[in-house]
Amino acid sequence: MSAELLVNVTPMETRVALVENGVLQEISIERNRRKGLVGNIYKGRVSRVLPGMEAAFVDIGLERAAFLHASDIETPQDESDDDSRPHIGELVYVGKELLVQVIKDPIGTKGARLTTRLSIPSRFLVLIPNSDNIGVSTRIDNEDSRPRLKEMIERLTDEMSSPHGYIIRTAAEGISEEALLGDMQFLNKLWECIQDRVSKTPSASDIYSDLPLIQRTLRDMVDEDIERIRIDSRETVQKMTSFAQSYIPGLASRIEHYPGERPIFDIYSVEDEIEKALQRKVQLKSGGYLIFDQTEAMTTIDVNTGGFVGHRNLEETIFKTNLEAAQAIARQLRLRNLGGIIIIDFIDMEQDSHKEQVLSALEKALEKDHAKSHICEVSALGLVEMTRKRTRESLEHILCEPCPMCEGRGHIKSAETICYEVFREIMREARQFDARELLVLAGQSVVDLLVDEESTSLAQLQEFISIPIRIQVETMYTQEQFDVVPL
Repeated sequence: MSAELLVNVTPMETRVALVENGVLQEISIERNRRKGLVGNIYKGRVSRVLPGMEAAFVDIGLERAAFLHASDIETPQDESDDDSRPHIGELVYVGKELLVQVIKDPIGTKGARLTTRLSIPSRFLVLIPNSDNIGVSTRIDNEDSRPRLKEMIERLTDEMSSPHGYIIRTAAEGISEEALLGDMQFLNKLWECIQDRVSKTPSASDIYSDLPLIQRTLRDMVDEDIERIRIDSRETVQKMTSFAQSYIPGLASRIEHYPGERPIFDIYSVEDEIEKALQRKVQLKSGGYLIFDQTEAMTTIDVNTGGFVGHRNLEETIFKTNLEAAQAIARQLRLRNLGGIIIIDFIDMEQDSHKEQVLSALEKALEKDHAKSHICEVSALGLVEMTRKRTRESLEHILCEPCPMCEGRGHIKSAETICYEVFREIMREARQFDARELLVLAGQSVVDLLVDEESTSLAQLQEFISIPIRIQVETMYTQEQFDVVPL
C-alpha cells in the first residue's frame, strides 16, 4: 500500500490530507482563528460543582467553562470499582485550582471536556506524570516486541530514577534503546518546564499547548507506510524538515516541496472528496447508497441497495451491498471524523454467516483508523451499534453551520402550511384588535399561493371577518416567516 501526506498551507488555515493508493482517507483542518485544544494543559479554577451530575465546571480562560466529570479526576482509588470512588463534592470545591488537560474540544454548545490524568506524547513514548505504570500500545501485537520494550523502559526508568510512568507508542516497535532514552529525557525535561510554569502562572491560564497540526501529524500519523510528505509552502517545508531532523530523523528525507501551479489538493481530487463528505448521501459503486444523519447525540447510517439488482438472488444482492457498505462506512467515518455513538442499519440478512462476514469486514476496514472504536454484535432489530472515540469536531462542524432557513432541521414547513398559519393568525388578530385593515407580510412563495390557489379561501375569510386583507411580499423573509399587522 502506497500512502502520502498532502499539506496545503495558507495564512488562514492548514489542511493535511492522508491519501492511500490515490484515494483520500483522512482530512485534518486547523484554522488560525479556531485551533484545536486537545492535549493542551491549563491551570484551571473550579467555578461550579454539580453533585447531581457528579461533575464540575472549570474556568480555564475560554469563552465557555470546561466540563470535568468525577471519573476523570485522578484519585488513589483509581484502580477500584466505581461504587467506592469518592463523590465530586469530596474531590473539588468552588475556587479550587487544578492542573487539567483537554481530552475533547468544545463541540456544538458543549464546552471542552477535561481530565486531571495528564499525559504528554512524544514520538515513541507518552509520559504519565507521577505514575509508576509502564504500558505498551495495543497496536504492537508482536509477542516478542511487547515484553522487550516494556523491560527496556523499566530499566531506563530505574537508571534515570524517573518518578514517572510511560506508555510505549506504536512507532517505538523496532527502535533502539538510545532513541527511547532520548525521548524519555526530552519528556522529563518538558514536564519540569511545565511544573515551573504552574507556580508562576495565574488561574484560568494555559500552561502547555500541543504541537501545531503539521508537527502533530508527523509525530502521530507518519509511519513506515508513508512514502512522502508533499507541502505546497517552501517556508513550511524548511520548518518541517528542521523539526523532523531534530525529533524524527528518518522522516526528513521524505519531506518535499510541491512547486506546481496546479493546487496540491487537485492532484487526487481532494477538494471533490471533501465536498462529497459533506453530503448526506454516499453513492456505492454497485448502485447502492448510504445515508448519513449526524445529530448531537449520535450518527445514524442507513444502507440501501438503490439501483443494484444483483445477478443471483435477493440474499446474495443484500450481502454484497452490505459488504461494500462496510468498506465505505469505515472510510467515511475517518474522512468525516465522526465519533460518539454510531448506529448502522445494514440491510436485513437472513444468514448468520453473512452477518458475521459483514461485521468482520467492518472491523478489518477500521484497523487502519487511528481513532479507537468498539463494535457490538447485530442487535435483535438488525442494527449494528458502535462507538468511535471523538476528540475533535467532525468535518461537517468545522466547515459548515446550521441552515438559517431550517435551523439545522433539514426541512422547512411547506408554503401551504404557512398559508394556513397565516389564516389562523388573521382570525386571532381580527378578534383581538379593532382594525380597519390587516396587512399580511410574507415571503414570495407564500404570497404566490395566497393570491393564486388559496385566493378563494382568502376571499371567504375576508368576508367572514368583515375586514379588508392586503398582501405584501417581504423579500427578506424566509418561507416560514410572516407577520399579520393590524392597521
